[in-house]
Amino acid sequence: MKAVRFYAKEDVRVEDVPPPNELGDLQVLIKPLTCGICGTDLHEYAGGPIVTPATPHKFTGAVLPQILGHEFSAEVVEIGRNVERLRKGDRISIQPLVMPLDDYYSRRGLNHLSPSMGCIGLSWAWGGMSELAVINDYNAIVIPDNVTDEQGALVEPTAVALYGVDRSKVTGGSTVLITGAGPIGALVVLICNAVGASKIFVSEPNANRRKHIENLGVATATLDPKSVNVVEHVRENTEEGVGVDAAIECSGFEAALNNCVEAVRNHGTVVQTGLHVRKALVDPALWALKDITIEATWCYEVTMWPRVIRMISSGKLPVEKIVTGRIEPEVIVEKGFRSLLNPSGQEMKVMVNMG
Repeated sequence: MKAVRFYAKEDVRVEDVPPPNELGDLQVLIKPLTCGICGTDLHEYAGGPIVTPATPHKFTGAVLPQILGHEFSAEVVEIGRNVERLRKGDRISIQPLVMPLDDYYSRRGLNHLSPSMGCIGLSWAWGGMSELAVINDYNAIVIPDNVTDEQGALVEPTAVALYGVDRSKVTGGSTVLITGAGPIGALVVLICNAVGASKIFVSEPNANRRKHIENLGVATATLDPKSVNVVEHVRENTEEGVGVDAAIECSGFEAALNNCVEAVRNHGTVVQTGLHVRKALVDPALWALKDITIEATWCYEVTMWPRVIRMISSGKLPVEKIVTGRIEPEVIVEKGFRSLLNPSGQEMKVMVNMG
């Protein structure tokens, strides 16, 4: 069968691989339908291996080359003999984290923080960019008929964004600054609107991404931090000039994080959602002076899937609006990875049709 496999930096191949030949009692054989290219995939392509395992993963045993794809929807083909919740033909969204279910963190509902955690499509024998895959039954969440295959594939990045919004305490009437308008930042914008934020300020230096945000039609202002003083603009446009209630940092850049700290009001909340690839110079004295809360997020709580699916199903969270490209696996390097990594490119989110 065909699969998209990552070998090393700038080495992704579409090739034939043997199909799955074993199915555990609590496992599910699936046919991937639609799969998103994630920022993590881009990091692996541009500078990996990073989280893909060059030596066998301590929990899953996976090792390079890795079938990519952890943001995907699928159809159930076959179920293990002890699987009770799923049926052949079910359409599902994949919650891709795999981990021991009985370690310190998982016993406390913090499965995503298990030191042994692996991820389908990054550190598991299978991934969503293949004709068939094997997952655990707990990785499969059924999607209703009014949620499309593409929306089902977007549940995973939406969970990342929703986790950040939850931690920011943004709710009806809140004011919020979002720095970084990549796919996660764009989803944060949509979620803040869905939960009733009154003002949504977005800071993004890339003109194409600013245009995408403007086209969503829900941001109060979309700002270029290279030409606009974002902190001053936010203060001038919030009550008594105090700043926003919350700021959610989605870019992974030091300057953006510090802008969030400066733009948030006293006793506000700053959430770091974007991944930093190097240490940042920050000002904890200012944090203390403003009496703010600094939150950092990693992945999401694995129990979020039904909630995200309900938000999409209700029509209040049109996640498909962030998609700018839809491609076949055969062109994934040129029209997927290279296109997304092009600073002047037009793409924000590219989906790969596996069905």
